[in-house]
Amino acid sequence: MALSVVIITRNEERNIARCINSVRTLSDDIVVVDSGSTDRTVAIATELGARVSMHTWAGYSAQKNHANALARHAYILSLDADEALSPELTASIRTAEQAGWHGAYGFNRLTNYCGRWVRHGGWYPDVKIRIFPKASARWTGDHVHETLELDPGTRVNHLAGDLLHWSYHSLSDHAERIERYSTLHARKMLAEGKRAGWVKRRLSPLFKFVQGYVFQMGLLDGSAGFHIARYSARAVALKYAKLHQLLAEHKA
Repeated sequence: MALSVVIITRNEERNIARCINSVRTLSDDIVVVDSGSTDRTVAIATELGARVSMHTWAGYSAQKNHANALARHAYILSLDADEALSPELTASIRTAEQAGWHGAYGFNRLTNYCGRWVRHGGWYPDVKIRIFPKASARWTGDHVHETLELDPGTRVNHLAGDLLHWSYHSLSDHAERIERYSTLHARKMLAEGKRAGWVKRRLSPLFKFVQGYVFQMGLLDGSAGFHIARYSARAVALKYAKLHQLLAEHKA
Protein backbone atom coordinates (compact mmCIF):
# COMPACT_ATOMS: atom_id res chain seq x y z
CA MET A 1 0.00 0.00 0.00
CA ALA A 2 1.33 3.44 -0.87
CA LEU A 3 -0.80 5.67 1.30
CA SER A 4 -0.03 6.88 4.82
CA VAL A 5 -2.84 8.09 7.09
CA VAL A 6 -1.96 10.97 9.40
CA ILE A 7 -4.08 12.03 12.39
CA ILE A 8 -3.34 14.56 15.14
CA THR A 9 -5.03 14.07 18.49
CA ARG A 10 -5.60 15.32 21.99
CA ASN A 11 -8.27 13.72 24.21
CA GLU A 12 -10.11 12.01 21.36
CA GLU A 13 -11.06 8.72 23.00
CA ARG A 14 -14.65 9.25 21.82
CA ASN A 15 -13.61 9.42 18.18
CA ILE A 16 -10.24 7.84 17.49
CA ALA A 17 -11.33 4.20 17.13
CA ARG A 18 -14.00 5.09 14.57
CA CYS A 19 -11.48 7.17 12.62
CA ILE A 20 -8.75 4.51 12.55
CA ASN A 21 -11.13 1.63 11.81
CA SER A 22 -12.42 3.49 8.74
CA VAL A 23 -8.95 3.52 7.12
CA ARG A 24 -7.37 0.24 8.22
CA THR A 25 -8.08 -1.47 4.88
CA LEU A 26 -6.47 1.39 2.97
CA SER A 27 -3.13 1.79 4.71
CA ASP A 28 -0.41 -0.13 6.50
CA ASP A 29 0.95 3.13 7.92
CA ILE A 30 -1.41 4.98 10.27
CA VAL A 31 0.39 7.78 12.11
CA VAL A 32 -1.13 9.39 15.20
CA VAL A 33 0.63 12.42 16.67
CA ASP A 34 -0.71 13.17 20.14
CA SER A 35 -0.17 16.41 22.04
CA GLY A 36 -0.67 15.20 25.58
CA SER A 37 -3.97 13.36 25.89
CA THR A 38 -5.10 12.63 29.43
CA ASP A 39 -7.74 10.10 28.38
CA ARG A 40 -7.40 6.74 26.56
CA THR A 41 -6.66 8.19 23.11
CA VAL A 42 -3.08 6.93 22.95
CA ALA A 43 -3.96 3.50 24.32
CA ILE A 44 -6.81 3.01 21.84
CA ALA A 45 -4.72 4.15 18.86
CA THR A 46 -1.89 1.84 19.87
CA GLU A 47 -4.25 -1.11 20.32
CA LEU A 48 -5.58 -0.54 16.80
CA GLY A 49 -2.10 -0.67 15.29
CA ALA A 50 -1.31 2.99 14.76
CA ARG A 51 2.21 4.37 15.14
CA VAL A 52 1.78 6.86 17.97
CA SER A 53 4.22 9.72 18.47
CA MET A 54 4.05 12.34 21.21
CA HIS A 55 4.67 15.96 20.25
CA THR A 56 4.05 19.12 22.27
CA TRP A 57 1.29 21.22 20.70
CA ALA A 58 2.80 23.64 18.19
CA GLY A 59 -0.35 25.03 16.51
CA TYR A 60 -2.54 23.32 13.92
CA SER A 61 -0.31 23.83 10.88
CA ALA A 62 2.99 23.04 12.60
CA GLN A 63 1.50 19.98 14.30
CA LYS A 64 0.14 18.59 11.04
CA ASN A 65 3.37 19.30 9.18
CA HIS A 66 5.31 17.48 11.89
CA ALA A 67 2.94 14.54 11.59
CA ASN A 68 3.27 14.50 7.79
CA ALA A 69 7.04 14.28 8.12
CA LEU A 70 6.62 10.96 9.98
CA ALA A 71 4.67 9.33 7.14
CA ARG A 72 6.44 6.45 5.38
CA HIS A 73 4.68 6.66 2.04
CA ALA A 74 4.77 9.26 -0.74
CA TYR A 75 1.05 10.05 -0.46
CA ILE A 76 -0.80 11.13 2.67
CA LEU A 77 -4.44 10.97 3.71
CA SER A 78 -4.86 13.60 6.42
CA LEU A 79 -7.78 13.18 8.82
CA ASP A 80 -9.02 14.81 11.98
CA ALA A 81 -9.84 12.41 14.79
CA ASP A 82 -13.55 13.26 14.61
CA GLU A 83 -13.74 12.23 10.95
CA ALA A 84 -14.16 8.87 9.22
CA LEU A 85 -14.49 7.64 5.66
CA SER A 86 -17.85 6.56 4.27
CA PRO A 87 -17.89 3.19 2.44
CA GLU A 88 -18.36 4.99 -0.90
CA LEU A 89 -15.37 7.24 -0.27
CA THR A 90 -13.26 4.25 0.80
CA ALA A 91 -14.08 2.56 -2.51
CA SER A 92 -13.22 5.74 -4.45
CA ILE A 93 -9.84 6.04 -2.72
CA ARG A 94 -9.04 2.40 -3.44
CA THR A 95 -9.91 2.91 -7.12
CA ALA A 96 -7.75 6.04 -7.31
CA GLU A 97 -4.80 4.19 -5.79
CA GLN A 98 -5.15 1.31 -8.23
CA ALA A 99 -5.12 3.80 -11.12
CA GLY A 100 -1.98 5.45 -9.73
CA TRP A 101 -1.82 8.59 -7.62
CA HIS A 102 -1.71 11.83 -9.60
CA GLY A 103 -2.01 15.30 -8.09
CA ALA A 104 -4.15 15.82 -4.99
CA TYR A 105 -7.65 14.62 -4.10
CA GLY A 106 -10.64 16.29 -2.54
CA PHE A 107 -14.08 15.09 -1.49
CA ASN A 108 -17.24 16.31 0.19
CA ARG A 109 -17.46 16.44 3.98
CA LEU A 110 -20.79 15.68 5.63
CA THR A 111 -21.18 16.87 9.22
CA ASN A 112 -23.19 15.31 12.01
CA TYR A 113 -24.61 17.96 14.35
CA CYS A 114 -26.02 16.68 17.65
CA GLY A 115 -27.05 13.41 15.99
CA ARG A 116 -28.34 14.81 12.68
CA TRP A 117 -26.57 14.91 9.31
CA VAL A 118 -26.62 18.47 8.02
CA ARG A 119 -26.90 19.19 4.28
CA HIS A 120 -27.82 22.88 4.20
CA GLY A 121 -26.90 26.17 5.83
CA GLY A 122 -23.56 26.32 4.02
CA TRP A 123 -22.33 23.14 5.72
CA TYR A 124 -22.45 20.82 2.72
CA PRO A 125 -20.75 19.82 0.47
CA ASP A 126 -17.82 21.48 2.37
CA VAL A 127 -15.14 20.12 -0.01
CA LYS A 128 -11.83 19.21 1.63
CA ILE A 129 -8.52 18.34 -0.03
CA ARG A 130 -7.11 15.59 2.16
CA ILE A 131 -5.03 13.29 -0.07
CA PHE A 132 -1.82 14.81 -1.36
CA PRO A 133 1.83 14.11 -2.19
CA LYS A 134 4.01 14.35 0.91
CA ALA A 135 6.83 16.10 -0.94
CA SER A 136 4.82 18.96 -2.45
CA ALA A 137 2.18 19.98 0.11
CA ARG A 138 2.26 21.76 3.46
CA TRP A 139 -0.16 23.18 5.99
CA THR A 140 -0.12 26.94 6.51
CA GLY A 141 -1.87 29.38 8.86
CA ASP A 142 -1.12 30.18 12.47
CA HIS A 143 -4.23 31.30 14.34
CA VAL A 144 -7.36 29.29 13.64
CA HIS A 145 -8.01 27.07 10.62
CA GLU A 146 -5.04 25.59 8.81
CA THR A 147 -4.94 25.61 4.99
CA LEU A 148 -3.33 23.03 2.74
CA GLU A 149 -0.92 24.66 0.31
CA LEU A 150 -0.02 22.69 -2.82
CA ASP A 151 2.75 23.32 -5.28
CA PRO A 152 1.61 25.51 -8.22
CA GLY A 153 0.05 23.50 -11.00
CA THR A 154 -0.99 20.58 -8.80
CA ARG A 155 -4.14 19.03 -10.20
CA VAL A 156 -6.95 18.49 -7.69
CA ASN A 157 -9.20 15.51 -8.42
CA HIS A 158 -12.62 15.04 -6.83
CA LEU A 159 -13.58 11.66 -5.40
CA ALA A 160 -17.13 10.37 -4.89
CA GLY A 161 -18.33 9.67 -1.37
CA ASP A 162 -18.42 11.63 1.87
CA LEU A 163 -15.90 12.30 4.59
CA LEU A 164 -18.09 11.90 7.68
CA HIS A 165 -17.53 14.49 10.39
CA TRP A 166 -18.86 14.23 13.96
CA SER A 167 -18.43 17.87 14.86
CA TYR A 168 -20.71 18.82 17.76
CA HIS A 169 -22.24 16.33 20.16
CA SER A 170 -24.34 18.85 22.11
CA LEU A 171 -25.36 22.49 22.07
CA SER A 172 -23.09 23.16 25.05
CA ASP A 173 -20.21 21.65 23.07
CA HIS A 174 -20.94 24.09 20.24
CA ALA A 175 -21.17 27.04 22.64
CA GLU A 176 -17.86 26.16 24.32
CA ARG A 177 -16.04 25.86 21.00
CA ILE A 178 -17.44 29.18 19.79
CA GLU A 179 -16.11 30.86 22.91
CA ARG A 180 -12.65 29.40 22.33
CA TYR A 181 -12.42 29.94 18.59
CA SER A 182 -13.84 33.47 18.67
CA THR A 183 -10.84 34.47 20.77
CA LEU A 184 -8.48 33.01 18.17
CA HIS A 185 -10.39 34.73 15.35
CA ALA A 186 -10.21 38.06 17.16
CA ARG A 187 -6.46 37.76 17.62
CA LYS A 188 -6.05 36.87 13.96
CA MET A 189 -8.09 39.90 12.86
CA LEU A 190 -6.06 42.14 15.17
CA ALA A 191 -2.85 40.85 13.58
CA GLU A 192 -4.31 41.57 10.14
CA GLY A 193 -5.11 45.16 11.11
CA LYS A 194 -8.89 44.77 10.93
CA ARG A 195 -11.36 46.93 12.84
CA ALA A 196 -14.60 46.30 14.71
CA GLY A 197 -16.88 49.27 14.08
CA TRP A 198 -20.46 49.58 15.27
CA VAL A 199 -21.91 48.31 11.98
CA LYS A 200 -19.74 45.21 12.03
CA ARG A 201 -20.57 44.43 15.63
CA ARG A 202 -24.32 44.95 15.29
CA LEU A 203 -25.28 43.95 11.75
CA SER A 204 -22.83 41.19 10.83
CA PRO A 205 -24.33 38.68 13.30
CA LEU A 206 -27.84 39.35 11.97
CA PHE A 207 -26.67 38.93 8.38
CA LYS A 208 -24.92 35.69 9.30
CA PHE A 209 -28.11 34.23 10.77
CA VAL A 210 -30.28 35.20 7.79
CA GLN A 211 -27.66 33.97 5.35
CA GLY A 212 -27.40 30.51 6.89
CA TYR A 213 -30.98 29.92 7.92
CA VAL A 214 -32.81 31.49 4.97
CA PHE A 215 -30.58 31.98 1.91
CA GLN A 216 -28.56 28.78 2.43
CA MET A 217 -31.71 26.89 3.42
CA GLY A 218 -30.63 25.89 6.91
CA LEU A 219 -34.32 25.80 7.82
CA LEU A 220 -34.57 22.53 5.89
CA ASP A 221 -32.41 20.88 8.56
CA GLY A 222 -35.06 21.52 11.22
CA SER A 223 -33.95 22.41 14.74
CA ALA A 224 -30.34 21.58 13.86
CA GLY A 225 -30.42 24.22 11.12
CA PHE A 226 -31.84 26.80 13.50
CA HIS A 227 -29.24 26.16 16.18
CA ILE A 228 -26.41 26.21 13.64
CA ALA A 229 -27.58 29.57 12.31
CA ARG A 230 -28.05 30.91 15.84
CA TYR A 231 -24.62 29.86 17.03
CA SER A 232 -22.97 31.02 13.81
CA ALA A 233 -24.42 34.47 14.44
CA ARG A 234 -23.18 34.35 18.02
CA ALA A 235 -19.70 33.39 16.82
CA VAL A 236 -19.60 36.48 14.60
CA ALA A 237 -20.84 38.71 17.44
CA LEU A 238 -18.24 37.33 19.84
CA LYS A 239 -15.27 37.67 17.52
CA TYR A 240 -16.08 41.33 16.78
CA ALA A 241 -16.76 42.08 20.44
CA LYS A 242 -13.43 40.52 21.40
CA LEU A 243 -11.63 42.34 18.59
CA HIS A 244 -13.16 45.60 19.83
CA GLN A 245 -11.85 44.83 23.31
CA LEU A 246 -8.38 43.92 22.01
CA LEU A 247 -8.21 47.17 20.04
CA ALA A 248 -9.17 49.16 23.14
CA GLU A 249 -6.49 47.38 25.18
CA HIS A 250 -3.95 47.96 22.44
CA LYS A 251 -4.61 51.69 22.49
CA ALA A 252 -4.46 51.94 26.29
